[in-house]
Order: sequence, then structure tokens, then C-alpha cells
Amino acid sequence: MSANSESVRRVDAIAGHDGLPVCEPRSVIAYRHGTWVEGPDAVASEYALTVYVDDEEFVTVVCTPEYLEDLVTGFLASEGVIRRASDIADISINRSGGAVRVRLQASLPRRNRLYNKRYIGSCCGKGRQSFYFQSDAYSARRVTDDVSLKATQVFTLMDQLDVNAQLFYDTGGVHVAAICDASGFALTRADIGRHNALDKLYGYALREDLAMTGKVVTFSGRLSSEVLLKVGRIGVGIVLCRSAPTALALTIAEDLNITTVGFIRDRSFNIYTHPWRIARG
Repeated sequence: MSANSESVRRVDAIAGHDGLPVCEPRSVIAYRHGTWVEGPDAVASEYALTVYVDDEEFVTVVCTPEYLEDLVTGFLASEGVIRRASDIADISINRSGGAVRVRLQASLPRRNRLYNKRYIGSCCGKGRQSFYFQSDAYSARRVTDDVSLKATQVFTLMDQLDVNAQLFYDTGGVHVAAICDASGFALTRADIGRHNALDKLYGYALREDLAMTGKVVTFSGRLSSEVLLKVGRIGVGIVLCRSAPTALALTIAEDLNITTVGFIRDRSFNIYTHPWRIARG
């Protein structure tokens, strides 16, 4: 997957699902094959969303401003604050003010509620990694689904991710992830933060009570430990990615019984863990 950068395109601000701009025009001077070109180009939007849980400030997430309710639901589930969408009694989003207020069910134990206030940037850096292992034992689970794919289906699902990656092609500045299956189902989300794209998928799955049996996650970027943990929380047995995994991601995948397939390029790929889910022949 690569953004089209052969020319500077005329663009307008594009509103996403929540009515906020997911990309905006900016003036650039570009050099293309010996020629200078000047004009507007599409740049991915960056939006700071502050989440309040039971009237206490919990987190500020820098994200692409669409599917915000899915993002917040998936993030809270990933952090072990909730286990299911019904644990949220009410959620109210002030889109113009960049704030969302969540009220949890009164029956939830206090340990599920708040950790330390934090700020999560759009990149996966030291600030995020300093805390994300806190809730892993609570929210990660071993995947038991025996979903399987043929080699040809691996390529088909990754091709499908490309087809649904319009915001990436418009800006070149977002990660893209999808929950899909071999029958043609595909739910795709994009975000400047790779973890946010997965949280949006997880939040949708929880809110819509989407069954994970037979489902696969496809991902445009690198397979880090954080990405793998989120795949485990979503509950799928196979993750397909364009790029490389990290050693820690593969260790976690072994433990959680997840099949990891990487470097899916030019009709080739590598299987790193639990290869029994990818049929040979």
C-alpha cells in the first residue's frame, strides 16, 4: 500500500462519520520527475479528544476524528475499564469541544474505573508504552477460534484492505485496519494512530455484539506487541499485516494462540506463529 504522490491534487476538506474533517488541504511545493508543482494537497487531520469517566479526566487521545464513540468504547475495553458495551451507562460527545463524557454502570467495581490521567499521542512512543501492560492480564485472553485461510485468501483479504483504504490514498498519513472474513465481510477503520484504528474496530464489535468466530484482522502497518494485544482482545485467531512483526509481538501471539502472517507483498508472505490456520496446498 502506498499513497499516490505522483502529482499535487486539488483537494477539499473531507468530513468523516462524525462530521469533522478527516483530511484538510494544505499548500505544498512539490518536485515531481524534474518538474516543480505548486498547489493544495490532502493532509490527515489530527484531533485531540479528552475522555472523562464518571466526571474525572481519564485520557486525551490524539486521533482521526471519526467513529469517536467506537474509539472510546474500544479504548476503555482495551484498558480493562469495561468488559462489554453495556458497562457504559451513558456516553456524550462534544465534537466541537473535543471532549467525551462517559458514565459507567454503578455496579462496576472501582478497580475497573480509573488509572492515572494520561496523554496519548498519534504515534506509538514511550509515553504510551509506559502504561499499556497494566491491564493486559485483565483484558487479554487466549483465542480458541479455529478459523483458517488458504494462501489465496490471505492475498484476497489484504487486497480488500487496500480497496477500502481511501483516506490513506488521499493523505498517506493514516493506518488502516479491518475485521473481515473469507465470505466477503469487511469492517474497515483508519486513523493517524494505529492503536486507534484497532480500538475503533473493537468498539464497533462490542457495541454491535459482532461475533468474532471466523473473523480475521488485516492491518496496514507493523505488527507490534501493542497491536497484537489489541488483536487478542478483539478475539480473532489470525492477523495479517503488510509489514514486519516484533519479537515481543510473536511471543505474545504464541501465548494467545494467534496466527501471525507478515510481509504480505508481491504474492508472498511469512507465517510466524500457529501456522496450522493457514492451509497448504
